[in-house]
Amino acid sequence: MTSFFTPQQSADLLKRGFSRRSFGRLATVAAAGAALPFYNERALAQLSMVRNMPPDAVKINANENPMGPCPEAADAIYNVVKKGGRYLYEETFAMRDTLAQVCGVKAEYVTPYAGSSDPLHRAVLSFSSKERPFVKADPGYEAGERAAKFIGAATLNVPLRKGTWDHDVKAMLAAHPTPGLIYICNPNNPTGTLTSRADIEWLLANKPKETVLLLDEAYTHLSVNAVPCTDLVAQDKDLIVLRTFSKLYGMAGLRAGAAIARPDLLDKMKDWSAGAMPVTGMVGATASLKVTSLVAERRRIIGDIREDTLSWLAAKNIEFIPSESNKFMMNAKRPGMEFYKAMAQEKVYIGRVWPVWPTWVRVTVGTRDEMAKFKSACLKCYNA
Repeated sequence: MTSFFTPQQSADLLKRGFSRRSFGRLATVAAAGAALPFYNERALAQLSMVRNMPPDAVKINANENPMGPCPEAADAIYNVVKKGGRYLYEETFAMRDTLAQVCGVKAEYVTPYAGSSDPLHRAVLSFSSKERPFVKADPGYEAGERAAKFIGAATLNVPLRKGTWDHDVKAMLAAHPTPGLIYICNPNNPTGTLTSRADIEWLLANKPKETVLLLDEAYTHLSVNAVPCTDLVAQDKDLIVLRTFSKLYGMAGLRAGAAIARPDLLDKMKDWSAGAMPVTGMVGATASLKVTSLVAERRRIIGDIREDTLSWLAAKNIEFIPSESNKFMMNAKRPGMEFYKAMAQEKVYIGRVWPVWPTWVRVTVGTRDEMAKFKSACLKCYNA
C-alpha cells in the first residue's frame, strides 16, 4: 500500500507521525473518497434527515435556506441540465475564476468543491495526525471530528467563551503545543456568534509555525458585522478559508463550495481524492456570484425574520443566544431531545442537541410563516 503515495506524500505522512503500517488505512481514505462515512456526511445527515416527515411539516433543522437558488442561478441550472451528459470542466473553471475575483485572490488560490464539508474533511486528513491534533470549539460543527477519528488524530474541544460565546482563541492555542489544524466556524455553528477579525489575526500571528488555521465562512454572508478573511489568504498566511453556496445562496441540495488558500496548501488537500464537480452546482454558483445585490438582500430578509423571532423569545422569557446567522440556540429548560420530540409532534422539526449543552437546541431561521408556526409550537411545548 505504500506505493499508493508518492515519495513526497509518504515523507509528509511520516513527518506528521504516521507509521508506515498506517499507510494502508490512509490509502483507503484517499481511494474511497465519497464512499467513506465521514466523507459523505452520512452520520451528520442522520441528525437532520427525517424520514416520513409530514408534507405540511415545518423543517427548520438543517440551516437550509427555504428561498432556494436565486432566479438567475435557477435559469443557469435549468439550461445546463440538458448538457449533463458531459463533465463540462470549463464550468468549474468559470466558477473558480468568478469566486477568485469576488474574493480578491488569484485563481490558483481557489479550488471548487461540491460544498464546503468536503474540503473541511480533506484539511483534517492533510494536516492532522496522532501527534498533531485537530482543535475546535465546543459546541461547534462536528464534521471534522469524524475525519480526525478515522485517521487516529485526537480532537481537542475548547469551550466557547462564557457570556460572548465566541471562539476562545487563546484557549484554543493553549490546548496543545503543536496542533495540526485549528478550526473556526465564523459565525459559529450552532450558536451563530461571531469571532472578531482581531482574534483571528492574533491566532495567525501567534500559532506554531506548522499549524494551519481552517476558517469556515459558510455563514459569513449572513452577518452584518462579519469581516471576510480572504484578504489574509492573498497575503499568503497559513490559512484555509471555506465557502459554501448552501446557506445564503440557497443551494444546499445542489452542492457547490470552495477552499481558498495558498496553492501549496490546496495541493496537499488534493492528495485525498478528486473528481468532476456537479455541473448544476457550478453554474448555479457562478450565476449567483454575478448578482451583486443578492447577499445584502437575502441577509436583510433572513436577519429581519431572525430578529423578530429572537424578540418574541425575549418577550416570553425564553433564554437564547443572540445570533448573526440563520440559526440560533435556545434553552428548552429540559433535555433537548425531549423538547425536540415534543416539537416534532406539532409538526415542527428543529435542530439537534450538542452534548456539552444538553438542554439547548438549535433552531434554523425559516420563512415568516414557518417561524409563526414555530412560535405557536414552542409556546405549547416549552410550557408543557
